[in-house]
Amino acid sequence: MRNGQSPLELQLNGYRLTTAEIIYHLPDHPGILQSFIWQHYDIAPKYPELHKFLDFWVGNIEGRLHTVNVGRKKLIGPARCGYAQVEYRLH
Repeated sequence: MRNGQSPLELQLNGYRLTTAEIIYHLPDHPGILQSFIWQHYDIAPKYPELHKFLDFWVGNIEGRLHTVNVGRKKLIGPARCGYAQVEYRLH
């Protein structure tokens, strides 16, 4: 975790669970794409942690990046309730 903070502390500071699907070219077979999933707490929309990881990737890993798809989830928030359209009764 960032600076020893718990996941709850990170979320209270604006971080959200971020998932990135990184699609890259295999070094030995550049015509073949491979997928890698990265997940970490990060701040949208600048995603500094993801950029740090991608900078590391470009500098240290041979697989050339093709595409990065990003999704995030707000973990702290009000409960979501929905109403059922059907009611069943048992005797």
